[in-house]
Parts: sequence; structure tokens; C-alpha cells
Amino acid sequence: MTDDNSSKHRFNKPVQKRRDTATLSKAKGKTVSQQRWLMRQLNDPYVRAAKEQGYRSRAAFKLTELDDKHHLLNPGMRIVDLGCAPGGWTQVCVERLKLLHQKKGQVIGIDLQEVSPAIEGATLLQGDFLDPALQDQLTALLTGPVNGVLSDMAPASTGHEQTDHLRIMALAEIALHFALTVLSPGGFFVAKVLQGGSEKDLLNTLKLHFEKVVHAKPPSSRKDSRELFVVAKGFRLVVK
Repeated sequence: MTDDNSSKHRFNKPVQKRRDTATLSKAKGKTVSQQRWLMRQLNDPYVRAAKEQGYRSRAAFKLTELDDKHHLLNPGMRIVDLGCAPGGWTQVCVERLKLLHQKKGQVIGIDLQEVSPAIEGATLLQGDFLDPALQDQLTALLTGPVNGVLSDMAPASTGHEQTDHLRIMALAEIALHFALTVLSPGGFFVAKVLQGGSEKDLLNTLKLHFEKVVHAKPPSSRKDSRELFVVAKGFRLVVK
């Protein structure tokens, strides 16, 4: 992976916190939980940095930090970003593959909802990535083998830890099944999971198909969140 710092946004946490008085005024009339969420957003340096650097979400920093540590994204790769809305991870992929400066490589983002506006350098598809029609569309668009599959997908929280854990693990398993059908040898897979107890099957499948599998919690992932990411590198075809 290149060490060209000009292609990477370095995040420096502000020393002082600032509050947007206009946003504070909007908190009036909100529920306690809504006010708490607004205040957390106001005091979150990653939210401010995302706005300053043109990212569509603070989640973009999770991928940049994962990439800095695990060296996933390189120019010339073809990447599929599942559940890409609102587009922060797709933006990072375009940036780190240098797609605005060279024609090699490809980033395709897929989500059930429309991602708007368009992201220069990326192709965005709306629909279910398990839909055969969308998979045919994806196949037609791809210019070569897929080198990486990303999934930052997460269901809406129910507030019940075990239920939320099972639901996000189900999404990760579905994303992995998709990845196993499209990845080229040596490719990678990254998916969001939650800390909990039902990860054995997923990890066993990952270890069977990838040379290296680790859990990672990037610095931008909130400390009070049970969110983790599985990072699997070195995809290998398994003959059954």
C-alpha cells in the first residue's frame, strides 16, 4: 500500500469542544433520548471532521483507520461496498484507490435505499444485493475480479442486546456468503459485528476461506459501543 500521505486524511482530535447553538435550539421539544443524541453529535470530533473533510458520515474514519492498520485498499482494485448509504465508505474507497486520477480500479456501492447525490468515481446501485437481477447487473458492470467486499450494514437497534447481536450477525453471514461468490483469490472481506456469543460459525467459515482473520475496533468506533469489525485477508478457494 502506498505511503502517499496526500491521499489520506489524518484525523487530529480537537482539543476544545464546540457547540452549534443553532443545533442546540433544535433540541427543544425533543425527547430526552433525542436530545442526548444531538448533544453527542455536537460533541463528537469525528462528526465535525467528517463535515470539514467532505465525508458523508463519521463512519468514513472507521474504514480509513482499518485501512491504515490492515493495508486493505490499493489502486487498481475492484471493491464492492454493501449497505453503502450514506456513502462514507464508498468515498474512502474512491479516494484510496485514486479513482479520480487514474482509470484502473472500480468501486461499486449497493444499498436498499437510494444514495444521493452521486459519488464521483463510484457506481451506485439501489436494491437487494441478494436479488439475482441485481447480481446480474453487478456482474455486467464489473471490469474484472473483485478484490474486496465491505459491509458496514447494521439493522435498526431494538434495545435488546441479544436480539441486536443475532440480527447483525445474520447480516454479516449474508454478506460473507455473497463475498465468497464474487471474491478473487487473495481478496479481503470486512464486516461489522457486535461483541457477543454467537460468532463461532462465522469465524469458522472465515478461517476456512481466508489466510488471516482478526477482530478490530478502530479508534473512531465509540468506546461505549459493542461494535467490532471482522477483517479477513487472503481469500482462498476451497475445494469441497
